[in-house]
Parts: sequence; C-alpha cells; structure tokens
Amino acid sequence: MSERLVIIPTYNEKENIENIIRAVMALEPSFHLLIVDDGSPDGTAGLVKNLQNEFAGRLFVEERQSKQGLGTAYIHGFKWALESTYQYVFEMDADFSHNPNDLPRLFEACQKDQVGVSVGSRYTKGGKVVNWPFNRLLMSRGASIYVRLITWMPVADATAGFVCYKRSFLEQLDFDKIEFKGYAFQIEMKFAVWQLGYKIEEVPIIFKDREKGSSKMSSDIFNEAFFGVLKMRWKGWTMSYKR
Repeated sequence: MSERLVIIPTYNEKENIENIIRAVMALEPSFHLLIVDDGSPDGTAGLVKNLQNEFAGRLFVEERQSKQGLGTAYIHGFKWALESTYQYVFEMDADFSHNPNDLPRLFEACQKDQVGVSVGSRYTKGGKVVNWPFNRLLMSRGASIYVRLITWMPVADATAGFVCYKRSFLEQLDFDKIEFKGYAFQIEMKFAVWQLGYKIEEVPIIFKDREKGSSKMSSDIFNEAFFGVLKMRWKGWTMSYKR
C-alpha cells in the first residue's frame, strides 16, 4: 500500500483523463490515484474503469450521481483516504494545468515538521502562470492578496488547487465545518490548516492553462470566494475547525 494518494475530481474530462492517469502512474515514488466523478455524461468514469485492470490496486474511482461541487468531491475523497492507511493526500486537476511531475516536490515539502499542507504556488518566488488572459490572472492574483489582507493567513497563493495534506491534519479536521463548495473551498481548507496550528509550505510551480476540455470557472464561484473570505475571518475568531 502506497502512503500517497492523489485525488482528482472530474466532470466531463474524457479528453484528459487517460493521459493524466498514465502520467501519475508513471511517477517515482509511486502514487495511488482516486478519481471522484460527478456523473460525467461524457463517460469519464467508464474510461477510468477501463484502466483499472492495468493499474490494479493503484487506480480507484468513486462515482457520484450528480455535479455536487469541487469541495464535496474532495471531502468525499479525504474520507475515503482516511479509511485506508494513506499518510499524504493530494489534490490535483485533471486538465494538466497542474504538472504531475511536481507531485514528488509537494510530497517532499509536506514531510517537513509542523507542515500541514504543501501548496503548489503560482505566486511565490519561482512560480509562474502560462497562457492565462490578463483579466483572469489579475483576478486570481487579486484574490490571493485580498485573502491575505482579510485573514492575515501567510500564503501567497490562497486559491491554489494543487496541494498535499498530511494525514495528521485531515484526522483533526471537522469536515462538517467546511462550508464552501467552489473556489472558496481551497481558501477555507488552507485557513483551517493555519487555524489548527500547522505551517503552510509553498512550492513554486508553473501553472499552464488547460488545452483540452472546458473550464468549470463561473461568476458564482468568484462571488462565493469574495463573500466567503469575510465569513471565514469571522469564523476564525468564533470557532475551531477541530473535531
């Protein structure tokens, strides 16, 4: 049994899913991979199942009946991971905007003492974004600055979705207290790490916009993040994320 599990939520990712699975499976040290599919009508889950014999004992799929949001998909995956012996649990997109070759670097950073999460950071020194339009880059960087101003959380890329969590943090976290499902979910998870006294370690990455499939970003997701950060700051004063 590997101590490392990568969770990839999917919805209509048939153009990317086989390639991303093969890229993760080829890495050393080895990683296990859990696909959490929200009822993709394009047959994404079926493509994963077709590869399970080839990667027996390393590739898993959990199917949900409908699109329920990024946050609930990851929490489903976290609970699945905790039922096993995985010590490090990764979040990653299916579209190659996160380079699978950076997974070992995230793993190495998360092993450090007192670290609860390592973050593949676009906005720390050495990080970079490729092929994004200026308005989207401005919105993303502005969101991270806004998060730091409101929460005082010491992280340059608060909205990053390429991360590694240590099991000890996930075991302490009360998942029922994580409220957000979209863009703000990534912010709230890092905020919970910080609130529970763990360090956040940022690892510079080059983030490349997807080449296949369509983005899931929407104005509703950004609105959730904007107002959610204010709510998060209040929660930080009034409650704990601990079980």
